Amino acid sequence: MSTPTTLIIGKNAKTGSRVDALLTRMGHPTRAVSRSTTPAFDWEDPTGWAQAMAGCRAAYVTFQPDLAVPGARETIARFIATARQAGIEHLVLLSGRGEAGAQQAEQELMNSGLTWNVVRASWFNQNFSEGFLIEGILAGEVALPAGNIPEPFIDADDIAEVVVACLTQPALANQLFEVTGPELLTFQECVDIIAEELQQPIEFLDISAEQLLQGLKAEGLPESVLWLMNELFTVVMDGCNSRIETGVEQALGRPAKSFREYVRKTIAQGGWQTEAVLEAQAQ
Repeated sequence: MSTPTTLIIGKNAKTGSRVDALLTRMGHPTRAVSRSTTPAFDWEDPTGWAQAMAGCRAAYVTFQPDLAVPGARETIARFIATARQAGIEHLVLLSGRGEAGAQQAEQELMNSGLTWNVVRASWFNQNFSEGFLIEGILAGEVALPAGNIPEPFIDADDIAEVVVACLTQPALANQLFEVTGPELLTFQECVDIIAEELQQPIEFLDISAEQLLQGLKAEGLPESVLWLMNELFTVVMDGCNSRIETGVEQALGRPAKSFREYVRKTIAQGGWQTEAVLEAQAQ
């Protein structure tokens, strides 16, 4: 009997790509989709959802731009209804901590009648190396609000392993895993660790949310992204998430990776490599 195909929404996303790679290495067939794949998947075009789902029995769902944005709950409800009609039986949803809108979307899944898992994650370590902070790290200056608010940053590799466990281990079904790293760090402390491991000075500037939004607007980012960044740095980053959870250990039987482990792994894999960094590390 063949193994059912798992749909992965977010082929190129930080966790979606990792989940796809892990499942593939384990011999599980996958269909990783995005707006540029065939079949394509676009959150703004529901007409193509059923085709992307056809023949799949499980799905990992990452919502863009974020479950906190207005209208996300309604979109997730429509997605779930389509998934039921397509024969999908198990959905694993990536969610965020401290976001009222995200928790409403979670409830849509929990009440759907499908087998479900919610993986509620803290800020990704990879935002520093694969996301919106990488340019600041490379330039030697990171400017953000809420620089003194502690956050238990988590490695996207850990998230992906938890997701794969949910998709492949029936005993974990119908559970919410709140996943964080093992320590509380401020953005300032994260930047300091990266600078120390790179042997390069990186300055952290604690700016206001308004200054951040003005800079992002000048870069031409869409209103949806501006809304989200304002929500993250004025509502979510208020200290309410400054606590460590044990979802990684509950799902995997091991502790989450530390931020410094992530930094060293990223450097070993060639992350943040500029000529200045390479020269400093060679000395």
